[in-house]
Amino acid sequence: MGFLRHLQRGDTLPCCCRHGECMDSITFTSDTVLSDVHIYTPNCSHLMVRLNGHGQPVFVSKFKILHNSTAHSKGDVEHLSNEETRDDDLIHQIGGSGATVSAKDEPSSDILLDADGDLDVTRRSDGNLHSDQDDEWREKVYPTIISKGEDFFNEDREEDCSEIRIEHTMGTALEDVGKQVWRGAFLLADYILNYSDLFRDHTVLELGAGTGMTSIVTATVAKTIYCTDVGEDLLNMCERNVIANKHIYGTTGSEIKVRDLDWLKDEFCTDTKNPYCWSEEETAQLHDQTDVLLAADVFYDDDLTDAFFQTIYRVLSHLKNPSTVYLSVEKRLNFTLRKLDVTCDAYDHFRQCLDELANMRDGRTSFVVVPVKLAFPQFLFYERVEQLELWKIIVEPHTAMKRLL
Repeated sequence: MGFLRHLQRGDTLPCCCRHGECMDSITFTSDTVLSDVHIYTPNCSHLMVRLNGHGQPVFVSKFKILHNSTAHSKGDVEHLSNEETRDDDLIHQIGGSGATVSAKDEPSSDILLDADGDLDVTRRSDGNLHSDQDDEWREKVYPTIISKGEDFFNEDREEDCSEIRIEHTMGTALEDVGKQVWRGAFLLADYILNYSDLFRDHTVLELGAGTGMTSIVTATVAKTIYCTDVGEDLLNMCERNVIANKHIYGTTGSEIKVRDLDWLKDEFCTDTKNPYCWSEEETAQLHDQTDVLLAADVFYDDDLTDAFFQTIYRVLSHLKNPSTVYLSVEKRLNFTLRKLDVTCDAYDHFRQCLDELANMRDGRTSFVVVPVKLAFPQFLFYERVEQLELWKIIVEPHTAMKRLL
């Protein structure tokens, strides 16, 4: 049994916190975790700007929204840095065979051999080893060095209305993975940009928002977005990202509210000492107007997955309008000594919870779970691997409840 056993028995969930901020007892023990998004982003997009409250380096990465997107296949996704988008001669391909350059910069394809048939390498003179042209080419193509960047909130900086700037950390422990950017957030953002009419002028609740990437994209079409997570340090980072990207959504009149939402607690935080607490008006607005829920790549621990489904069930039971839930997930394969095999236990548990939700018969609400085909174009550059999935849950009052209403 998954999350249903907690709903039926009313048990208190095990004491572990998604980002390790709100509980004293942390149960995660893991090696450092690094998102693939940061591995594939060129070094010129990474700018170290500060240390957070936990002494972790904080970086800023720039992500370009392509409003004239064309469809990309899963295995052949071009990843362009900011400099590369201004110079079509330099392209860094993630899914292809590596970095490619234009014909004018491409070295000769002739293979030179010496008298014995060995490869004869033509060596450059010392004067050419550090030429400005060579350094410029290397800087644009190879992700090698992360450098300290400009002030994240430089008001004099000219804003690009298609460029999202996200503060994040890299190489965190498992309990801090929300401070990184994950492919699931890009996938969900892509879906929102492709099917904007499904979100236009709606009130949206995002759970486990992390850096706020998906909420920021959602704000380009939705009316109000409750961008929620847990932990003051993470929420501070999320708030900074929301403020720094007003150029993306500000002209639409949308509003993003960063709020604390702990899946391990039954009630919203109303403690005014918490800068991200909920007011009575916000709670009422959430219940009266929300009809879309989002979560991007938050399913990596069984207990937290149970807590997530328990939370959305509780929230959905208070919503006045029929609603839809969109969940992105990446199926991650791991070799375990316990099973001596490659498994994806966290994903399997997520699917079990989905099945339980679809089969739930509480007499009040019906849940229709539908997989979404990933045939829509990419508006953001990332590697859309085959392990990425998107699920839609259609939530409506049960037939008997409809008659009463």
